[in-house]
Amino acid sequence: MIELIGILLVVQGAGGLINRLAGAEHPSWFVQLHLLPPHLHVIASLVLLGAGVAVLFAHRARNRRRG
Repeated sequence: MIELIGILLVVQGAGGLINRLAGAEHPSWFVQLHLLPPHLHVIASLVLLGAGVAVLFAHRARNRRRG
């Protein structure tokens, strides 16, 4: 379940970031692009991407410690 959350955060963050950097006018299905004002889109996408990567790395490290 934790992996799924991490993957969803990475997809939302990376997709939203690509959407904004490509100059797309439509927010598509990226949640942060629908909820936040335009000046926060890139920052929110980077935060979501970073959070997703952090969750995935933490989960992987935890599984390695368990054996």
